[in-house]
Amino acid sequence: MTRGAREELAEKIAGEIALSGDPGGTLKKWRTDFGIAQSALAEELEVSPSVVSDYESGRRDNPGIDVVTRVVAALLDIDERRGGEHIRQYNRVISAGLDSDVIPDLREYAANIPLSRLYDAIDATELTDGDWDTAAGHTVIDSIEAIRRLSSTEFYHLYGESTNRALVFTNVTRGEGVMVALRVVKPTPHAVVLHGIDEDDVWEHATDLARIEGFSLAVTDADFDAMLDGLRELP
Repeated sequence: MTRGAREELAEKIAGEIALSGDPGGTLKKWRTDFGIAQSALAEELEVSPSVVSDYESGRRDNPGIDVVTRVVAALLDIDERRGGEHIRQYNRVISAGLDSDVIPDLREYAANIPLSRLYDAIDATELTDGDWDTAAGHTVIDSIEAIRRLSSTEFYHLYGESTNRALVFTNVTRGEGVMVALRVVKPTPHAVVLHGIDEDDVWEHATDLARIEGFSLAVTDADFDAMLDGLRELP
């Protein structure tokens, strides 16, 4: 793990917490994004779990810069001891010029997994199968922010290390914008999941476009946080 990557991410996290209108909530968001329990963070900080809980809930005054600095360092130290997966993940996003508003989650798996296993993890229903039945990673994308803010070159960075992955799009109404964008941007992923809608809501041409492009298409209306938890439990 390079010191530059860690420092860049530390500045981003600290800046988000310090500038947030809800610093406790932002602190909690980063802790949960890193998959770190309150008790583990408290142990690292050598405080009681209730102290962490009080900061996250706003029961204590807004954390000052010294507290924020210690919390950020603790999150990164814990992640590094666990292999640095989240640091690498977020710095792939940062290095691509993106941020967590566009990409809430991006990661690679240790090996290919069946798409059926990914669908089970997020309670997704496949609408049409594609040319591949496995994935080696996933990217969760805010569709509105991605379409509004990304160029075609930047859109390609959503694939992470490989197109052998599932792209999970949130904030979709019918999926029309997502499907049109994927029709234009090449290459295509192994699978696309539309989050927040059910099968009856999907744009009527979506499955036809998926078949033409050769990727699997699925939908899930699972709770957003539950969906992220399911994805993060994949190997």
